[in-house]
Amino acid sequence: MNLPDMKNAKKRKETKVEYKKHIYEGPLFGTNKKYYVRTYGCQMNVHDSENIRGLLESAGYTESSDIKTSDVIILNTCAIRENAHDKVFGFLGVLNNLKKKNKNLIVGICGCMAQEKSVVDKIMEKYKFVDFVCGTHNFNNLLNIISESVKSKNQQIEVYSYDGDVIEDIPVKKDNNYSAWVNIILGCDKFCTYCIVPYTRGTERSRKKEDIILEVKNLVKEGYKEITLLGQNVNAYGKDLYEDYNLANLLEDISETKIERIRFITSHPWDFTDEMIDVIASRDNVMPYIHLPVQSGSNKILKLMNRRYTREEYITLYNKIRNKVKNSTVTTDIIVGFPGETENDFEETLDLVNTCKFDGAFTFSFSPRENTPAMFLKETVDEETKMDRLHRLNKLINEYSNESNKKLLGSIQKCLVTGISEKDKNKVCGYTENMKLVNIEADEDTIGNIIDVKITDTKSFSLDGIHVK
Repeated sequence: MNLPDMKNAKKRKETKVEYKKHIYEGPLFGTNKKYYVRTYGCQMNVHDSENIRGLLESAGYTESSDIKTSDVIILNTCAIRENAHDKVFGFLGVLNNLKKKNKNLIVGICGCMAQEKSVVDKIMEKYKFVDFVCGTHNFNNLLNIISESVKSKNQQIEVYSYDGDVIEDIPVKKDNNYSAWVNIILGCDKFCTYCIVPYTRGTERSRKKEDIILEVKNLVKEGYKEITLLGQNVNAYGKDLYEDYNLANLLEDISETKIERIRFITSHPWDFTDEMIDVIASRDNVMPYIHLPVQSGSNKILKLMNRRYTREEYITLYNKIRNKVKNSTVTTDIIVGFPGETENDFEETLDLVNTCKFDGAFTFSFSPRENTPAMFLKETVDEETKMDRLHRLNKLINEYSNESNKKLLGSIQKCLVTGISEKDKNKVCGYTENMKLVNIEADEDTIGNIIDVKITDTKSFSLDGIHVK
């Protein structure tokens, strides 16, 4: 048994990161059995779940869409906000009832919540029916953990709080055959005062460029149209590994593989270089969509958040992107109600939104996270004020999002069709180069292809269009 240690997880040691190949030589103990994986959180978690599914299928399991027919149920969790915790523990209540009816059912917790000591303590005390907990640094060992849980009938807690290694060749079962996630850097060293990710994901560890480029080349051979490069701070790629090779260089090399679309998330403004902007502007297959979290428009709050840039520096970067990258779309993240945020601080955030006119934004009210510095700040903002500010911010964001979408009315956009529309089952849906969702009048056989779409109507969060043949 290995328990998480939040204080140790914060440390950045001098030990060299090891690069290893995944190897599993155990039995196919999942033969004739089914699994169900439920994912919470960010794109990194979504891709981790693809690996979890790949691992399970390498042991003989087949996927089920129904928890009632599953032999193994895994919750791949997120720790970024309190409501993510609530959703997981709420669903565990459902699984408890299911387990009472099926004593052989295996229930496990993976992901960022597994790295929190308070969560693991709660599971050990109140959720003893959970068979195993596996952390973010060792989920490649998932099959051995499940096997031991089945054999011993005892709760397995295997969570490591250390820098972490880079494991290649973990099996993967992808969500589709046309758009793929590609990890390029793990962990984060920024330590924004509100964020738990540096504790749950460990230090920044870049994958070797050769492994990334080979993965993309193989995806091209398999017919994939689009990749998204992933990292908690994707712009920091290469800093820990190379002296003169960074994300701009990697984008250039990946562009040469002839993959049709390249995206990357999530960026930190501090590491967004002019060289990166030039590469995005000059390469047709690097999409002109940039997600650039600002978090606040107040210099006082940015300093309390330890974001390491000012609003003026952010606006300068924003303008460089807009001026150099043709037809660019810029979206952002904003937190309201951070401890110490006054009405004047919030007004500065609204002013920044009015200045940048973002194409879209993910907005949140502040949620204190375990052992992060912001948790201990005393000048908290009450919930009523938080909700009022969030409402006012969203109203403004929606106005600019709608304005951005209206500019596309009547235009022809290239869309990667991703599936059946959730709004209208008689339509398909897809994304423009600028990552705008379009509900499209087109045949189902267009799914997985990039097609020309004429935009016929616009809304704040989506577009309508028709396939132009």
